[in-house]
Formats: sequence, C-alpha cells, structure tokens
Amino acid sequence: MAFSRDERAALCQLLAEVGPDAPTLCEGWTTRDLAAHMVARERRPDSGPGLVLSSLAGWTERVRRGELAKPYEELVAELRGGPPRWSVFGLPATDALLNTVEFFVHHEDVRRAQPGWEPRELSPAFEEDLWRRLRPSAPRLLRRVRVGIQLHRPDGLTAQARAGSPRVDLVGPASELTLYTFGRRAHARVSVEGDPEAVQALESASVGL
Repeated sequence: MAFSRDERAALCQLLAEVGPDAPTLCEGWTTRDLAAHMVARERRPDSGPGLVLSSLAGWTERVRRGELAKPYEELVAELRGGPPRWSVFGLPATDALLNTVEFFVHHEDVRRAQPGWEPRELSPAFEEDLWRRLRPSAPRLLRRVRVGIQLHRPDGLTAQARAGSPRVDLVGPASELTLYTFGRRAHARVSVEGDPEAVQALESASVGL
C-alpha cells in the first residue's frame, strides 16, 4: 500500500493551507524551510550525503538554502509532483523504503506545531507498516541511550530497541513510538515507564538521527 504517497499528498495539502511562515517541530525551521529540505532531498542527490555525514552537512544546507529562493507555491508543487524520473526516490520500492517514515514524521512536524493538534487515528495497516520499519531502525535512533529500551504496542507486542539493565519501557502505538525515537519526544503520546534514574538517563540523552 502506498502510504508514502498518501503522506506526501497530506503534507503538501497542509503546507498549502498553513502557508510559508508556519512553525514546525524542526528547530529553527518554518514550513518554507521544511519544504525546501524535502525538495532538495529528492531533486539534488549531491545534497544527500550531508544528511548523514556531518562533514558534508554544510554543502547540504547550502543546497537547501538555494531552494529557499523559489516561490513557496513552487516548492510545494514540486514536492507534490514527486521526484523526477531519474531520481532513486522515484522507484516504487525505494519510495516505500525511504519516504514512508520521512513523510509521516515531517507531516506530523507541521501538524503538531499548530495549536489544538490531536493525534490522527491511522489505519491498522499503516500502524503495522510503521512498526515493521521501526523495529530495525530503533536501535540506531536510540544508540546514544545508555539504558535498556523495550518498545510496547497497546496490543501487547514488544520489541527490544536496546539491550541493557536497568530498562525503560516505551508504550504507545507504532506511530507515536516512531515520533518519539525520531526526537519528537515532547509531542509524542508515549508512556515512559521504569526506574526513575533509568528514565532520567533516557530523557537526558539525544535520540534520533
């Protein structure tokens, strides 16, 4: 199922509704900044390495700032239209692999920065898809945490994110756990349970990419 395409369409609709100067959960970024990041990510492959390598982050930011020169409506239209044919993001399998969580998280970055937000009720199939993607990625996202971490879904399924003792249990739907592990902790509806010192160790650690 094309959850990545659904999230792309929903994000673009929201970007159009709130305009270029609305806040996001990405520190220091407005919706214009976020749109420029997403367009550069798909249309400027030379900017991609800097998203994971700090030594190249300066170039990635320079490319993104170049996209900021475009009219906001053009940025949103390019994002809505999807990646160019030559882009690796245009392959269906790659789109699902690289864009499902990316667009979900950034959609929520815009939604949850606005007043009066409430979590969406996602379909069971989408929640299952997010859970399938979260299980292998959680250890990397929580790599800086020095206590054990266990993920718990409301239906009782669990996954170990980090081995260790003492352990902290994170309880919530896959969608909320995804946002938590990607660093949106203050806006994720997740219950954090465990020894107070272990909880403090988790909450004081940096999480996410």
